[in-house]
Amino acid sequence: METRHSKETPFCLSVKGHVKLLRLVMTVASMTFFVIAQAPEPYIVITGFEVTVIVFFIALYMCRLDKLMKWLFWPLLDIVNSLVTTLFMLVVSVLALIPETTTMTILGGVFGFLTVICAIADCVLMYQKLLFNPSGP
Repeated sequence: METRHSKETPFCLSVKGHVKLLRLVMTVASMTFFVIAQAPEPYIVITGFEVTVIVFFIALYMCRLDKLMKWLFWPLLDIVNSLVTTLFMLVVSVLALIPETTTMTILGGVFGFLTVICAIADCVLMYQKLLFNPSGP
């Protein structure tokens, strides 16, 4: 007889895990380009903050802490984080691409847009999971 844990896919092997890791890679790349280009500090601070939050959520899901701390509704926090990331990274990316800037700043803006796409995909995946399983992920 199989237990529930044997059927669950580890977070890093799930689609959500892949999207979250891709989001992390895109955000780190964007931050790296902004640092190399010596872009305005808010660009670096916002992308650095997003990296920190994404690492937090990845660690949370990998350690299964979302299952231990049931008093907090993690799926809603994850959706809100994805929406806030989308808003901030969209603004930073547009601001990085509007003026005539260096190639590195433009690359940072492009990777910022890729982060926005990953954040939207992450939000959609979590929302779909909530629709099919309202009690949580």
